[in-house]
Amino acid sequence: MSSERRSHSVEVEGGRVLAVWRGLSALFLVGMGGIHLFLVFAGTGGVLGVLFVVNAVGSVALAVGVLVARRQRLGLVSGLGLLFMLGTLLALLIALSPVSLFGMRSSLSYQLAPTSIVVESVGVVVLAVTAVLALRRRAG
Repeated sequence: MSSERRSHSVEVEGGRVLAVWRGLSALFLVGMGGIHLFLVFAGTGGVLGVLFVVNAVGSVALAVGVLVARRQRLGLVSGLGLLFMLGTLLALLIALSPVSLFGMRSSLSYQLAPTSIVVESVGVVVLAVTAVLALRRRAG
């Protein structure tokens, strides 16, 4: 096999791997937003309910961005998704701690709190891998 063919084969395989990570990133973003939207429909209201709706809308927008971004912008979009998910995870962890977040407290017995921690923690890792792969592919 010529070196040109091998190079093309590696590039195609790298594109497939990145496509899988894109899909996983979008899935975790939509999952996070879905959890927050479910909580609104389950009765979370007030300021927290509004923030949960904003979270759901933002996560869907970022998921679409991750899926449709051109190769040059994928690192940026997945990095923004990473920061968004990390911020949401940190907000939940602060609300679970003895320190409240804007006067709001939560507990692990709150509906879907443990699920949110798992989805958002894994999502942070998946988005970080996607961002790194996208940036490495762009540089290469």
